[in-house]
Amino acid sequence: MRAYLFAPVLLLFGCAEKPPTAPAAAPLPSEPDVTIATSVAFTEGPAQGPDGMLYFTDVANNRILRFNPRTKKHDVYRADSNRANGLLFDAQGRLIACEGSDGERNKPRVTRTDLMTGKVEELATQFEGKNFNAPNDVTIDSKGRLYFTDPAPDSTSPVAKAAGATGVPGVYRIDTDGKVARILTAPDTEWPNGLVISPDDKTFYLIEANKVEGGTRAIRAYDLSPDGTLSNRRVHYNYYPGRSADGMAIDVEGNIYAAAGLHRPRGTKETLDTKCGVYVISPQGKLLRFLPVPEDTITNTAFGGAENKTLYITAGKTLFQAPNAIAGMNR
Repeated sequence: MRAYLFAPVLLLFGCAEKPPTAPAAAPLPSEPDVTIATSVAFTEGPAQGPDGMLYFTDVANNRILRFNPRTKKHDVYRADSNRANGLLFDAQGRLIACEGSDGERNKPRVTRTDLMTGKVEELATQFEGKNFNAPNDVTIDSKGRLYFTDPAPDSTSPVAKAAGATGVPGVYRIDTDGKVARILTAPDTEWPNGLVISPDDKTFYLIEANKVEGGTRAIRAYDLSPDGTLSNRRVHYNYYPGRSADGMAIDVEGNIYAAAGLHRPRGTKETLDTKCGVYVISPQGKLLRFLPVPEDTITNTAFGGAENKTLYITAGKTLFQAPNAIAGMNR
């Protein structure tokens, strides 16, 4: 087993096959506790920008925040974020955002923002004449193609009531010429959530987070072809019957850092078998390390900081950070 430096430091602020039950994992090295400094509301979608700031979403308050690691202060980057969730920066330093819709002015969409001018450009708002449900998370390959998830909406959300929404889950690709293609849909995906692509562009990882009885709660792996299509689906890491992962990041060696688990039930069929924290999983699907996080609900991870060796973790009302020996990728 490769040795990792993964000790948390001061908190920043606040239908497919059904995988079998996960086998018991071998005991892992214990990790120090993380501590809380400040709180926000409901954190999601961390991504480091070209300005060295850590951007992340506050879904509950419909805004995008940014944290300055040097001053240890944060501010509001966008007060009306259209319920932005997952974030990403492309090679040109533009902010890509999955927006679930505020249920009023704007539709569910994927946007691109120029940080210098503040101009917001819509990249995807519909597919085959139908609105998206609520774009959730986004990743990018080395060719600059974007991939995003659009899970089926909660029946109580305003997005679910949006006229013309597809109502079915899907995974989509946005090519560099702006063309949008659907690469997975029901029944081949149940509730697609986080996603990331391996450093060599050959493997596509997708989190299935179906909360119903018997639903898939696992990280799936696919072969990613040069044309951006998927094949050879398999279970990479299984969380069933516990809560699946939500979002994940990847390092330069291809290890996944997945945010998963719960501390207490939340009214779904998810059990507490999955401990709440960050699961470091090798390209072979082996659990290498586990970093416990003391707060519900853990949502996502991203790399930033000096040499990209700081792992940021969003959980509940809190944003955590932890040093990491291996540099991460901004995907």
